[in-house]
Amino acid sequence: MTKPTVAVVGASRDRSKYGNISLRAHLSRGYEVYPVNPNADEVEGIPCYASLGDVPGHPLDRVTVYLPPHQTMNLLDELEKLHPREIWLNPGSADSRVRQKADELGLEIIEACSIVDLGTSPSAFY
Repeated sequence: MTKPTVAVVGASRDRSKYGNISLRAHLSRGYEVYPVNPNADEVEGIPCYASLGDVPGHPLDRVTVYLPPHQTMNLLDELEKLHPREIWLNPGSADSRVRQKADELGLEIIEACSIVDLGTSPSAFY
């Protein structure tokens, strides 16, 4: 059986940031995790990808986004091309413009905490 896949966009080397906590939470739940951050070579020992399009294994089961809305906006066209099964926009990553553009592109977004969806809490990883 293959592991489910997730790209963590906005993955961080800082263990106190949600982009790092999400990576560790998904690992703990058996996901194959692909960190995405153009400013990092690796996160938690896992090779990092500069962009979502560089991640192997499309379509991904899940993309979880930890970016401010103006950066999320720039990601939507790429998400539309890659057709991940789930798109999670975590708290703080979407605004009305992001929602409108996602709707125009026909993207089904989930605005919620993907860590909580795993059945855990961010506080379990502090």
